Amino acid sequence: MKTYFSLAVFFFTLLGYAQEKKDLALQESNDLVYEGNELITDNEFVSAEMEYRKAISKKPDNAVASYDLGNAYYENERFDEALLRHTEAVEFAETKEQKHRAWHNIGNTLMKGEKCQEAVESYKNALRNDPTDDETRYNLGLAKECAKKQQQEEEDKKNDDEKKDEDKDKEEKDGEDEDEKDDGKQEENEEKENEDQQNQDQGEDEKNENGDPKDEKQEQDKEGKPEDDKQQPQQKPGQLSPQQIKNLLEAMNNQEQKVQEKINAQ
Repeated sequence: MKTYFSLAVFFFTLLGYAQEKKDLALQESNDLVYEGNELITDNEFVSAEMEYRKAISKKPDNAVASYDLGNAYYENERFDEALLRHTEAVEFAETKEQKHRAWHNIGNTLMKGEKCQEAVESYKNALRNDPTDDETRYNLGLAKECAKKQQQEEEDKKNDDEKKDEDKDKEEKDGEDEDEKDDGKQEENEEKENEDQQNQDQGEDEKNENGDPKDEKQEQDKEGKPEDDKQQPQQKPGQLSPQQIKNLLEAMNNQEQKVQEKINAQ
């Protein structure tokens, strides 16, 4: 029984020592936070940041140290680091009041980054921990208006992009139609040129077969008028003309007829 009692005393002694050490670390951390706040009041940000970091190093889960360092970053427009420290403050917060303040400042930081919809959710979380804070409620209204405006701008941009894409597609289609029209017109012109060339070649072939009218006239000029207009061949000396031959034949026929009549009369 004494052995069990001794072990229990030793165990509780260790717990007491651990708690005492934890409390001491928290006290030292809070003292450093106080020093940091004093330096911030004197606008000595660099020195204040160092004290806050020392405080977090002494007690990493000290929500107050993370919260105050986050505020210092926010005031110096280092919003990404402010968001990180305020998120740590939410994680390590032990009371609703601490959570409310951290969520409220997260919302403010997100608004600075124009992340309005995320800020809306942060302010809502702040109000869940303190529904009576009118400042948080007011900021929530601003965040909602901002988120609504951003959503409308995104929809307008989407519509503009879609319209630009449609206009671009239409221009490309019109260009293709114009190219097809030009190709068809070019093909039609080529067919007409080929047809004209064929007609020209055919005309030249007919000229070659029938003779060039101009050459024919020149030939007629050389040879004289056409056959209908030609003069009768001139009679050569000692040669009977066709009319003389005709007269001679008629005379011979008449003479023969007379002889025949005499024979018949005997």
